Amino acid sequence: MEKMRPKFWETVPLAKMTSAEWEALCDGCGKCCLNKLEYDDTGEVVYTCVACRLFDDATSGCSDYANRKTHVPECVVLTPKTLKKSAYWMPSTCAYKLLWQGLPLPDWHPLVTGDPDSTHRSGHSMRNRTVSELTVPEEDWEEYLIEETP
Repeated sequence: MEKMRPKFWETVPLAKMTSAEWEALCDGCGKCCLNKLEYDDTGEVVYTCVACRLFDDATSGCSDYANRKTHVPECVVLTPKTLKKSAYWMPSTCAYKLLWQGLPLPDWHPLVTGDPDSTHRSGHSMRNRTVSELTVPEEDWEEYLIEETP
């Protein structure tokens, strides 16, 4: 396994992070896996609790992360290059978005706490809070709106 530098998120620019460091920024909240609605007239993005068909509600993670683009072609693979285009729909607590904006990680983030479950314990996770897009028709998603942060 690739070794990570101590507190790399405070000193290393996003584009200079190793792949292990980049992946470690994810707090595991699962909010990026939620289907969102964007209103054409205002550009507002709202969250639903309707999750991607690969989202595992019990773990708050992707059931086939390595092959997600094969199963879900519209899945956004976040990179330093795609971040600028994707940041507007990402949750306000997302480490990638926060660091891109020059802001610190939240105090409950696993990199800060050293606890991989701190996101779930803090209430910032979608674990056990979603329904699958396989069970809800897209035309009904508006009935499943949620606040972006708990």
